[in-house]
Amino acid sequence: MHSCTLRKIVVFVLALMFLAAARQASAELIFFASDRSMSVKAHRFEGDSIIVTLRSGGEMTFDRSLITKIGPDEVPYDEPATLAAVAAPADNDANDAPAQLMAIATTTYDTIIKNASARHGVRPELVKAVIQVESAYQPRARSSKGAMGLMQLMPETAKQYQAKNPYDPRSNIEAGVKYLRTLLDQFELPLALAAYNAGEGAVRRFGGIPPFPETQDYVRKILALVR
Repeated sequence: MHSCTLRKIVVFVLALMFLAAARQASAELIFFASDRSMSVKAHRFEGDSIIVTLRSGGEMTFDRSLITKIGPDEVPYDEPATLAAVAAPADNDANDAPAQLMAIATTTYDTIIKNASARHGVRPELVKAVIQVESAYQPRARSSKGAMGLMQLMPETAKQYQAKNPYDPRSNIEAGVKYLRTLLDQFELPLALAAYNAGEGAVRRFGGIPPFPETQDYVRKILALVR
């Protein structure tokens, strides 16, 4: 048999073996006191906290007292080899089209993002990831909860950070980056993102990322983009 053909067969067989192994990847179910559950790849305890490894990559931290039980997840799943999944904007009624889970290299708003990020000491890649998940770069986006513009500012946040026109990209990004900087000064990155989505009070009340599927998914998507 020709060596080239043999090599192709070997590669094909190895690929099949990889896919078979991926389908057999194990997982765990974390049960919360709120009667919610969450499927994760693994967990570990550190003091009064439990740190869970997400099936799609990244980690989340919860207060240990929130967990009532941990058991095996009997449902098989495909462990992703890459982050080529699809992410939809969080609670965005203005756009139902999914956004690729891949950081956008160049956007119309790059100069505004770069300048605001430099002024407030926030990574521009993080700002772009937040905008991508929040609004998919639609400046007129508005959620059912009233969040507005590129960085989906709530009315009180827009007022606090002096976004006179939340639908103006420059005003929206400036206020959003200021708010993100405030959160990063209080929390580690995953918790700051959770606070951006669910509010600072929720993060403090739960002692970590709140056990809300929307917030957990939001943090996972942004961390995947920036990493």
